[in-house]
This record gives sequence, C-alpha cells and structure tokens, in this order.
Amino acid sequence: HVTNPIDLLTTREREVLQLIAEGKTNKDIATLLNLSVYTVEAHRGRLMEKLNLHSTGDLVRFAIRNGLIS
Repeated sequence: HVTNPIDLLTTREREVLQLIAEGKTNKDIATLLNLSVYTVEAHRGRLMEKLNLHSTGDLVRFAIRNGLIS
C-alpha cells in the first residue's frame, strides 16, 4: 500500500512533472530531456492517470503540494 502518491511515479515521471509545474511546454521538456514530444505527452498522460488528475493545473498544484517545486 502506497501512502504517498508521489511514490507511484518513476524518476522520469517526476522529472517531467517538475518541468510541467515550472511552466515548460511539452516541446521544451522534450528538448531538455532529449525525448520526443510524443514521449513527453505519454508521460503526461500516465502522470494524470496514476495521480487521478485531469488538467495541467491539477498537475502543477500536486507538484507544489508535494514539494517538487518551491
């Protein structure tokens, strides 16, 4: 049983979440992490699914609440 939903995320998913929360676009994230935009979109989709969130705003709020960005 997982008590903290952040523990469900892979290291890469946490990186992508942090960059989303910092206001980066999918293209920015793809460039920074040397991924394709499609891979970033897949990570974003999995983040939303795993965390049961429905918008970028929800992802940003989650990241702030969990200390991924200050």
